Amino acid sequence: MIRLRFLFILLFVSTQICKAQLSTKEIAVLKLELVKAVENSRLTDSLSKKLNALPHKTALITGYAGTLEALKAKHSWNPYNKIKYVKRSLKTMQTAINMDKENLEIRFMRFSIEHFTPSFLGFSKDLDVDRKEIVKHYQNNNFGLADDALIKNVAKFMIDSKRCTAAEIKILKKHI
Repeated sequence: MIRLRFLFILLFVSTQICKAQLSTKEIAVLKLELVKAVENSRLTDSLSKKLNALPHKTALITGYAGTLEALKAKHSWNPYNKIKYVKRSLKTMQTAINMDKENLEIRFMRFSIEHFTPSFLGFSKDLDVDRKEIVKHYQNNNFGLADDALIKNVAKFMIDSKRCTAAEIKILKKHI
């Protein structure tokens, strides 16, 4: 009887965890939608609601949710709301990084958010840490589940950001 209860609980828990997981196809669609959301506040809001409704989010989903919070800041006209969304975004990104410190995509998302946040606001404190971590991934050819397009786009963005040293640019150019 105890084994049966344990098995039932295990089945229930794994079902709940699986609900938070998106398939590879769904993640690919989400990435495309995130690009569109940069210029579309309604899409930003609907994607944010969808991701925030997921229970037991993975590190990557948490990172996407943080990115959407940053996009809400971009779309807001109210300076108070802009700052509120950026603060919330960076807190969410830190949660995602704490869940998976080795994820290139999450590090890149936080780097890009901080890159585009005006430095006088004081929210760009992790730029150097993330830059070094991203370059380390390229140096070690450690890309995890990142696809070729993501690897190339991150390298290009990092070079174009003008935040990398000459030695770091040399490492990144090998992957373009």
